[in-house]
Amino acid sequence: MSGHSKWSTIKRKKAAIDAKKGKIFTKLIKEITVAAREGGGDPDGNPRLRLAVDNAKAANMPADNVDRAIKKATGELEGVNYSELTYEGYGPSGIAIIVECLTDNKNRTVAEVRHAFSKYGGSMAETGAVAWMFERKGVITLPAEGKSEDEMMEIVLEAGAEDLQSEEGFFEIKTAVEDFEPVRKQIVSIGLTPDNASLQWVAKNEVAVSGEAAEKVMKLIDMLEDNDDVQNVYSNADFADE
Repeated sequence: MSGHSKWSTIKRKKAAIDAKKGKIFTKLIKEITVAAREGGGDPDGNPRLRLAVDNAKAANMPADNVDRAIKKATGELEGVNYSELTYEGYGPSGIAIIVECLTDNKNRTVAEVRHAFSKYGGSMAETGAVAWMFERKGVITLPAEGKSEDEMMEIVLEAGAEDLQSEEGFFEIKTAVEDFEPVRKQIVSIGLTPDNASLQWVAKNEVAVSGEAAEKVMKLIDMLEDNDDVQNVYSNADFADE
């Protein structure tokens, strides 16, 4: 199993635990709010909102929560304005990290993100310092649900996907940004429901990390992801030996 795949498995298990804490709902509500504020409250005319709503459904978020978030964004209900921020930095062993945030207090968020990097021997970096090590990709994960890897490969490649990996009863599909929505729609059209579908920063080349350094990188990522202002954390770490 590749380091990326193993880390994906770890993240899925962590996501299941986080969902019980309500952290996933918090992050999804923020994304729904920002998507609706920027593109309007109708999911049919707002692809970003449609994606956020579908991910909320996959996480079993109550429909009332979704509706309230949209109404707060469109002004029907009083709500909070969130700013989108992206930070870059280096973890232990020079591991590149990108942190995406939605926050109502920029000063608080940057201070907390900086503290997390410092605590585990990392440092924040200037914009663009590590982003070039990543590329934007569509990433879709879903349960296999009786589909063989060959069957799913044929379906998603025909729809425009670049790659498919299978492990522990899950498929992970990668696409170019422009092919993300057609591939996602094709998957849904055959009756499959993605656990998550999103545009992500995917490392062009992973860097092997092990031992104490790997432990520190994992703890740094965990601390960042446990922050309510942080939506996503991406790294180029390969934890294959962990």
